[in-house]
Amino acid sequence: MAGFLSKILTFGEGKQMKGYRSAVEKINSLEPTFEAMTDAELLAQTAAYKQRLENGESLDKLLPEAFATTREASKRTLGLRHFDVQLIGGMALNEGQIAEMKTGEGKTLVSTLAGYLNALTGGNVHVVTVNDYLAKRDSEQMGRVYRALGMKVGLIQNGQSNAAKKPAYEADVTYGTNSEFGFDYLRDNMVTRAEARVQRGHSFAIVDEVDSILIDEARTPLIISGAGTQAADMYNKFARVMPGLKRDEDYDMDEAKKTITATESGLEKIEAMLGIDDIYADPSGQLANHLQQALKAQFLFHRNVDYIVTDGEVKIVDEFTGRIMEGRRWSEGLHQAVEAKEHVLIREENQTLATITLQNYFRLYDKLSGMTGTAMTEDAEFRQIYKLPVVAVPPNKPVIRKDENDLVYRTVDAKFNAVADDVAARHEAGQPCLIGTVSIESSERLSRLLDKRGIRHETLNAKNHEREAHIVAQAGRVGAVTIATNMAGRGTDILLGGNPEVMADDVLRQRGFDPDLVPGDEVEEGQPVPPSAEDRARALEEAKATCAEEHQQVLDLGGLCVIGTERHESRRIDNQLRGRSGRQGDPGVTQFYLSLEDDLMRLFGGDKMDSISRMMEKTDMPDDMPIQAGMVSKAIEGAQRQVETMHFAARKNVLEYDDVMNLQRGAIYGERNAILDGKDMEERIPGIMADAVEAVVAENCPAKLPSDDWDVKAVAMWLMSMTGREDFDFDAAVENDDPNELADGIVEYLEGLLQEKVDSLGEPVLKTLESQVMLRIIDTRWMAHLQEMDYLKAGIGLRAFGQRDPLVEYKNEAYNAFSNLTASMYEDYLRTLLRLQVAVSANKPDLGEEKSPLQGKLKYSNPEQNLQSTGVAPVTGRAPQSVATPPLKQAPVKPQTYVKDADDPFANVGRNDPCPCGSGKKFKKCHGA
Repeated sequence: MAGFLSKILTFGEGKQMKGYRSAVEKINSLEPTFEAMTDAELLAQTAAYKQRLENGESLDKLLPEAFATTREASKRTLGLRHFDVQLIGGMALNEGQIAEMKTGEGKTLVSTLAGYLNALTGGNVHVVTVNDYLAKRDSEQMGRVYRALGMKVGLIQNGQSNAAKKPAYEADVTYGTNSEFGFDYLRDNMVTRAEARVQRGHSFAIVDEVDSILIDEARTPLIISGAGTQAADMYNKFARVMPGLKRDEDYDMDEAKKTITATESGLEKIEAMLGIDDIYADPSGQLANHLQQALKAQFLFHRNVDYIVTDGEVKIVDEFTGRIMEGRRWSEGLHQAVEAKEHVLIREENQTLATITLQNYFRLYDKLSGMTGTAMTEDAEFRQIYKLPVVAVPPNKPVIRKDENDLVYRTVDAKFNAVADDVAARHEAGQPCLIGTVSIESSERLSRLLDKRGIRHETLNAKNHEREAHIVAQAGRVGAVTIATNMAGRGTDILLGGNPEVMADDVLRQRGFDPDLVPGDEVEEGQPVPPSAEDRARALEEAKATCAEEHQQVLDLGGLCVIGTERHESRRIDNQLRGRSGRQGDPGVTQFYLSLEDDLMRLFGGDKMDSISRMMEKTDMPDDMPIQAGMVSKAIEGAQRQVETMHFAARKNVLEYDDVMNLQRGAIYGERNAILDGKDMEERIPGIMADAVEAVVAENCPAKLPSDDWDVKAVAMWLMSMTGREDFDFDAAVENDDPNELADGIVEYLEGLLQEKVDSLGEPVLKTLESQVMLRIIDTRWMAHLQEMDYLKAGIGLRAFGQRDPLVEYKNEAYNAFSNLTASMYEDYLRTLLRLQVAVSANKPDLGEEKSPLQGKLKYSNPEQNLQSTGVAPVTGRAPQSVATPPLKQAPVKPQTYVKDADDPFANVGRNDPCPCGSGKKFKKCHGA
């Protein structure tokens, strides 16, 4: 069935290949024209092509000439002429497909064709590799081709500064790793200034070793996290003062709506007991949040009702079922406040600041393509997840490598001894051997066996990329024995007889030179010196002679022998290992050694493996005698398919959950970027104001009830929490029993307060404030939302026990949580603007200069870090409808910071300082009230 489906999916490839071959003939016919050009004329083609594209010509029409140009530049700079099949690979990449090309077919060079063509559009081209070493190597080697054609090449490396990354992304072609590109995208959506972003969109990506990046590494999402607030001591301090507070005297509480706020006298008492002068003077808002959560924990949440304490851990009780909600925690510090109240260990946690799966990152690109030697076995996943069809590009020369049937032993010990014996015999003859293992443990075990036999060898486990590439490059020398995990050395060719350039570097090192240095570099005394051009040329000449001699010897011995010590869970990885031998028509041989005790056979082999094992025992076969049977190979392939299906399901599951977040991420990041790019928030404030007021009035003052039955106190408390003031005349606003009139009055009052800020601060300052405040609120809210989703995801699988689909449940709850986030975000924004004060310096800055208009100190009476629209911190992992979420935010009401001009006697007076008027009262009780 799978074979039939594959045929349907690949139907029409013959016609496609004919089209490619026709284009190759056209490119080849252009070669003499470009060969006749000078370097300057060749470089001038780039500007001409860009102009033709601007005039409306298509990339497809331009392709033959662009490819011919790239091929000529490669010949002149690298001495490498693209094979016809490499041109075909370049066409597949340009069409947004995966080019499956055998190992040694020159995929790195293929990327220059599609890279150059697509860079002509002005869009960015990202070439993605599996590690920093390959990104650096390829950017330097292939960069010579691009630079010869007048294009800039950038390199992204881990740990690079933003100052270095920005020009790298502004280049025509940028090399880097998948994780660094992804993390830079996330970091760009956390900046507070537009110019701090480093990426410039996602136009075209060429993913090298595409199966490794888009399949193997796609199981784990990219996550930027920060430490949670390490404030256990502060939670404990606040918890200790709570029991001494009295209801209606020190705090007001509405148990039905689950809201609580400290009174002014209660606030003074708390500040005195804590030894804190002013809780609301903390610009981070942490102290205010500690106060609010401590009040809730002490008076609104009760042991053995809302939660239980078991084994030193606070566990939430589901209010509907009475069951323990394992793994769930309240957000915004409430859980920690309850832990402090109960004197148990306060568990801090890392907070997710930003996250994305590799699948969703790469789906950002307008056009995505990839290259690998092994993609066909994952063709269905590439098509389904990435809309990426796989094109099998024929090799430049026929593959004459001999792939032997698997040798199966009964025990692991017998298998490894057989491998060591085989390697010893081939090593003695001089045939190079590359031995693939599935784990570091297996590679070390085999290394010990070879040591006992006195066989000199290299062992790799992919820990050092540069060292790894160097060793693998020389794995084809006479008598070389290299043990490597199956994936080690990807991206590095194994040349029979050795790689002369790598060998030349070794020769230079033996002679006391450092090949990484160039004449003129500073060298400390006693350290290797840089070689001269003559030294390099001499070493390379000697290396070429040695490699040529050994090349013939290895050919006579049958080429490189690749030995597999175990079948990998994925057929693709086995094929990757086999492909290290037999490059470019070289001879070679591959042999897999297996045992019935291997994990793959034991866990997934099924009844067939059991019957083979019984057969071997019944016939008294000695442990060191292998069997070769078609039934064994089929059983192994069946087991591998089973594991591949399982892993595909796991990756798809990760993606399905992230797809829910992806829509939300797109909305949040879109809003952020619009603000960074100059979106005016001022126009939206009247709408935000009206929506917020109408919602609170409708909740507490329904039109069907007379005004005597309205909860005016709740509206008043909401208004105080929004403004920090209580000078609104409610009596006048409700005398006509019309809630619309009340809402209009409150809106008019709020508009007046905002206008006061415009008058005192000036429109340019307020505009800057508006965008910065909105960015801070978006970020704070989004991070809290991510944390909530983390908790939800961790426990959502349990819903399956209740015959409910966890994914559907997750989608519903994520939607509700995001609706709450967006609905409350703008109210928080309005509250922060209304309560925010700016202490302006005596020497007001000239806004015409390149200075921030906010040169004064921002002061938040109620910073957005502590803002929430719900009376109870949302219970992470619970459906929003199951949480008590009244529309009112009951925050402690504090007088505003008194701010006047520098020559005003009341300027910059602390609220607890004596009032300058001489009354003897504190400022907050006198002129600061």
